Amino acid sequence: MSDRIEQLIAQMTFEEKVSLLAGKDMWHTVAVERLGIPVVKVTDGPNGARGAGGSTGLTSACTPCGAALGATWNTELVEQVGKVLAEEVKAKGAHILLAPTVNIHRTPTAGRNFECYSEDPLHSGEMASAYIDGLQKNGAGACIKHFVTNDQEFERFTISSEIAERPLHEIYLEPFRIAIQKAKPWAVMSAYNRINGVYAADNDYTLYEILKERWGFDGIVMSDWFGTYDPEAAQSGLDLEMPGPARWASIEHIKKALEMGRMTQEKLDDKVRRMLRMMERVGAFDQPTLQPETAYDNPAHRTVLRRASAESIVLLKNDGSLPLDEAKSILVLGENAVVPQIVGGGSAHVNVHYVVTPLDGIKSRAKGDVHYFIGTPTHRNLPVAQAGWFKADDGSIGLTMTTFTNHELAGEPYSSAICDRFNFSWFNTETAAPNPEAFSVRFSGTLSVPETGSYDFGLTSLGLSRITLDGKLLLDHWTDRTDKEMRQKVVSTQLEAGRAYPILIEYSFAGKERWRGLRFGLMPSLPADSIEQAVQMAAKADAVVLVAGLTNEWESEGFDRVNMDLPNKQDELIRRVAAANPRTVVVMNAGSPVSMPWADDVAAILQYWYPGQEGGNALADVLFGDVNPSGKLPTTHPYRLQDSPSYINFPGENGKVQYGEGIFVGYRYYDKKELPVRFPFGYGLSYTIFEYSDLKLDKDSYSPGDEIKVTLTVKNTGKRAGQEVVQVYLRDPEARLVRPEKELKAFTKVNLQPGESKTITLTLTRQSLAFYDPSVPGWVAEAGAFEVLVGASSADIRLRAGFSYTGDIATLRSFNLNSKIKDLLNNPQAKAVLEKHIPEVLGAPEINMAMDMTLNQIVPFAAEVLTSEKLKAIEADLKA
Repeated sequence: MSDRIEQLIAQMTFEEKVSLLAGKDMWHTVAVERLGIPVVKVTDGPNGARGAGGSTGLTSACTPCGAALGATWNTELVEQVGKVLAEEVKAKGAHILLAPTVNIHRTPTAGRNFECYSEDPLHSGEMASAYIDGLQKNGAGACIKHFVTNDQEFERFTISSEIAERPLHEIYLEPFRIAIQKAKPWAVMSAYNRINGVYAADNDYTLYEILKERWGFDGIVMSDWFGTYDPEAAQSGLDLEMPGPARWASIEHIKKALEMGRMTQEKLDDKVRRMLRMMERVGAFDQPTLQPETAYDNPAHRTVLRRASAESIVLLKNDGSLPLDEAKSILVLGENAVVPQIVGGGSAHVNVHYVVTPLDGIKSRAKGDVHYFIGTPTHRNLPVAQAGWFKADDGSIGLTMTTFTNHELAGEPYSSAICDRFNFSWFNTETAAPNPEAFSVRFSGTLSVPETGSYDFGLTSLGLSRITLDGKLLLDHWTDRTDKEMRQKVVSTQLEAGRAYPILIEYSFAGKERWRGLRFGLMPSLPADSIEQAVQMAAKADAVVLVAGLTNEWESEGFDRVNMDLPNKQDELIRRVAAANPRTVVVMNAGSPVSMPWADDVAAILQYWYPGQEGGNALADVLFGDVNPSGKLPTTHPYRLQDSPSYINFPGENGKVQYGEGIFVGYRYYDKKELPVRFPFGYGLSYTIFEYSDLKLDKDSYSPGDEIKVTLTVKNTGKRAGQEVVQVYLRDPEARLVRPEKELKAFTKVNLQPGESKTITLTLTRQSLAFYDPSVPGWVAEAGAFEVLVGASSADIRLRAGFSYTGDIATLRSFNLNSKIKDLLNNPQAKAVLEKHIPEVLGAPEINMAMDMTLNQIVPFAAEVLTSEKLKAIEADLKA
């Protein structure tokens, strides 16, 4: 703790202290100019630093999504991505990035799975730690989120995650614990939801007892945006209410809480101390003047992001058709090949510097001819219009965007600029003009299409909107507006190539709603027989690359997917094309598992995720063999949604969702149920072959405090250089509580040349052996036999070794009247207590039948001995 912080706290008035506990606006904290306390700026989000401008802001780098980074299993690479993001945060004049997202893939259909790393807590925690290190070692703060059990979008602002203590600690808190204790993020974001009935932002158990006391977290806890609902938020472990101005962390509410004894001066000062400490860490005291936002497309960033995207690609199937380096003609199919889906929907969005589409990447690398056809659409709403088809009033590419500070498109414009994007989502004060409650925008210029034919125009808005083309009203969301939902209107019209059509798009908003939006879509009308045309073209090609998947309209923050199916007619397209061309490669552009009923029919499948701005180049690198695929699945791909662990309980009812699967999430569940899956956790193929051998442990028996050294050799026996992810699982066959068949406890990624071998060592600790026992309560590593399993996936175990562990020394505080008789007798101290109070019970022959019962359970059979007074005495001695 610096002297400056304590000196500032001593000088601050009550009002100044309270002012630090809520934001000033959407992205800034409040300064205290009298004492030189600076402003801190935060920015979204997990795959790029967007800045404060929202949809109309400057461009930024876009990294692969969280699930894609998780699929790399490469912590060193993820740290490099974090470094890129730190530099992007600084370019946007910000101090803290609102990332990473480390919630668990509880169901395949959760809307924000793409943001999160994994279904496994250790994997998630290690990825998050690397990401945080990359940010904070380079001067930008991380805000790990969303704490905790924010694992669905259904009723996300109110749903109560009903969860038992053991899964809460072993699965959902664990990635946060790992990252917080290993990488020490400077901020944590509380979740929107409730946890066992208590809002996450109000929850003293999770924020105070666990996060701040048990784990020793010394950073700040900030709310998710508008994620505070009552005065309890300001009185709890929350330190910063966002966005500002204050709603509950106000002078009025804090003063009342102090007067009524619900908050102490010590708690208030602790919140202030944390805020000041955060300001020191991000360098705000050293550079108190906020820097202007800039957009710098750094060539070095391109290299890192291309590599990260390539390493995230998972080769799910290959009959030998890949790589495509010798293909003479390639047909590329799918809307996503030319309308790139580089990130899911919601707050993860950035205005990207540039995007390399899959088609661009393939064309730049292929030796033979490359042709493209859509086949079938992926979109829900028409794809956003391409800027290159438009010319602004001054002849620039795009349209002239003129903004007014009223809703009538009247008077002197507030601003005028060239706009090359036509999808706007304005939230709260993040708008095109100073007054978010009344503004209007006009886009003007000309449209020239590349080919003569029919074109579909789409207009979607929250607010009034209309399109005029060639002097005629084409689409009207203005005079016939009947609702305030964002619905698309579509109209088709014939256009001639080479002709410049005057176009006018107008938008107006008046009201107090937080969301406003405008989206202008445009694409050639789809032929009625588009799938048949695709099939005929496929039959003539040497190979087909079919880019299928989802879009940010199907997979997004704000809602969960209703099933695992591909939208529209993509399954039909894949089946028919595969029947026409045996060398059909499917590239799955989605952030989470989808059904693949055609998987047995195609030659190869690549999981492409949402790959960020360099996705097209990275895809070409893998398709043509310039990069050997090394991604591994961070989440299980089941055959059916009905097979998934949470299926019966998801998404909940009557304001509650039961976490009924307990600790059996992902592969833990499929293993226990012996359910077959399409692709298991940790799975991914390569263009080469890896051989595992010589598994050794440094000892046969270990005691608490020992590290367990796991050593093995990996050899590349193929003809191409490649990387292999070595996964170490642990099995506890003798546990007192039910445990999964195996659990991931360590992993590493090894780079090997053809014929090369490497001996690697991974380390396990007591925590690797432990489970959370609510009866203690706490983590327990029991004595007994354990088995180490080393594999290439959770279903491909190559090597095994066993060891024994002497176990934790149980204390009397671990036991109570609900402990099993056999557990009490196995502990010398607890056994002595029982011998002191109930020797006659212990000496009875029937005691052997009661070993799995508790003291409370045997009371009816020995009521004359186990009186209430006797039980109280036993309990007192057990707690002594």
